[in-house]
Amino acid sequence: MTDLYFIHGMWGTPAVWSGLRARFEAVGYTTHAPALPFHDRRREEPPPPEIAALGLKDYIDYLVEDVSRLAAPPIIIGHSMGGFLAQAVAARVQPAGLILLSPAASASTPAIAADPVRTVWKIISHWGWWKRPTMMEPDAARWGLFNEVPADIASAEIAALVWDSGRVLADLSFPWLTRNGAATVDYARLSMPALVVVGTEDRVTPVATAKATARRLTGPVDYHEIPDTGHWLFHPAAVGRVGDLIAEWLAPIDLQRAQPASTLG
Repeated sequence: MTDLYFIHGMWGTPAVWSGLRARFEAVGYTTHAPALPFHDRRREEPPPPEIAALGLKDYIDYLVEDVSRLAAPPIIIGHSMGGFLAQAVAARVQPAGLILLSPAASASTPAIAADPVRTVWKIISHWGWWKRPTMMEPDAARWGLFNEVPADIASAEIAALVWDSGRVLADLSFPWLTRNGAATVDYARLSMPALVVVGTEDRVTPVATAKATARRLTGPVDYHEIPDTGHWLFHPAAVGRVGDLIAEWLAPIDLQRAQPASTLG
C-alpha cells in the first residue's frame, strides 16, 4: 500500500487527521502527518515570535524536505491551506497521488467572494497584521471555519487552534499584493491522479475555488461536493463520508501498484 502523507491547514495541527489516520492505519496503510514549523502554541499561550518571519515558501520547503525522506512517493493529502501546500509540494516531489480537501486557492484559482474576507476580517483589518503571528477569533472561526459543525465540537476545535504566520496568510490570500510567487503552482507538473472534495457550504475556501483547482489539475481528477457541509470536514457527520471517498479513490491505485509489472498493460 502507498503511504499517506497528511498536511494540516492554517491555525491547525496534525491532530485534525487523527480519525482518518486511524481508519487507514487499521487497514494497513502507513501514515505521516508532520506539524508545520512552530505550530505548537495554543491561543492562551504567547505566540512563538519565530513564526512571524516565515512565509509560504518556508512551509513548502519544509514539507518538500520532509517528504523526500520517505522511501517511496506517497499519496499527499491536504486540507485548507494544507490543500494548497499539497499542490505546491506535489509539483516538486511528484507523489503517487493527490487528495485535496477544501483546498485553499493558489494564485491562479481564486474565488471572487465576500465570505473568505469576512472570515479573516478581524485579522486583516488591523494594520501590520502581515508582520505578526495571527490567531482566529472564536466568533469568526465559528462563522467561517466551523459552520455546520455541532456547537460543542466547534468549541473544542476553536480551543485547539494554534498561532500562525501573518506573512503566510498574506502570501496565500493576497498574492497580487505580495508578488513573491509563493502562491503560484506549476499545474503542468500535477498530472498524477487526484481527488478533490469540498463542502457545499464552505465559506472560507468555497466551492468555486475547489472547482477551479480541479479544472487546473492536468491528470485524472475525481471531484465531489458534500451537501450541507462547511469547511471543517472532520466532525462525525462529514468525516465518514470523506473517508469513504478517499477509500474508494485509493482502491484502484493500490490495486494497480500491487500488480506484477508483467501484468500491467
